[in-house]
Amino acid sequence: MNLFKGAGVALVTPFNADMSIDFPALRRLVQEQIAGGTNYLVVQGTTGESPTLNSSEKKQVLETVLEENNGKLPVVYGAGGNNTMSVIEAFKNIPKGVDGILSVAPYYNKPTQAGYLAHYKALASETDLPIILYNVPGRTGSNVLAETTLELAEIKNIVAMKEASGNMEQIMEIIRCKPENFLVLSGDDAITLPLIAAGADGVISVVANSFPAQFSQMVTSALNGDFEKARKFHYDLLPVTRLMFAEGNPGGVKIALEELGWMKPFMRLPLVQVSEGLKAKIVAETKKLTK
Repeated sequence: MNLFKGAGVALVTPFNADMSIDFPALRRLVQEQIAGGTNYLVVQGTTGESPTLNSSEKKQVLETVLEENNGKLPVVYGAGGNNTMSVIEAFKNIPKGVDGILSVAPYYNKPTQAGYLAHYKALASETDLPIILYNVPGRTGSNVLAETTLELAEIKNIVAMKEASGNMEQIMEIIRCKPENFLVLSGDDAITLPLIAAGADGVISVVANSFPAQFSQMVTSALNGDFEKARKFHYDLLPVTRLMFAEGNPGGVKIALEELGWMKPFMRLPLVQVSEGLKAKIVAETKKLTK
């Protein structure tokens, strides 16, 4: 499963002022990721504002990324939810060219650990594609425990966990006990370096949208054991990383992307653009990183 090792990027969805999808900007973003050294692309995760796109738009976004990428990088598609049967239906419509699925833990329903096990086992039985689990309690309302992740890791096509619990002890327990070929991926940009130092295999990043070269070099250096070089990139990126999440995601990273000239910062409701004060800080940090 080396396809998903290293620096993945959770692609944003660019919008025009009328809130239609800005497909030229999306193509530009894909090309910047390829040029910047990103290892793989994640389409229609939460960073892509997937809850606000209808099924037709999601299909168009995925097809555009696949076409522009043209096989250069592995592509992971976000297909998760709190209705197991609906997720299974979504799996059936995933086109050729997709290399894996990122599937968030069911949200709002707050299932038990037995419910998480049954949900993911049902999904795994309905596809041959590799599945990356995604634990993000801050969004879903409940936590997939380490022992649950480890039981799911024994299923052949469940190949990785994107861990965004922020619980270092929990994540390290997964790393300590996991099967050899099961990957642990950081779901928090700011703690990617310490997690790799603890044995994690990479990250699915938000910040890499705007700084693919710096972020991928940080991850690659850390995975290669060059922590002196990795720390330099980590601390250079840390201020802007904090700012990007200060008023929610992807509002912050879209300001950096606007400053770079890659897209406009529009988001669909209920998300709104970040405050002017935060915008000024993100712009200043972006200029520092790109001068």
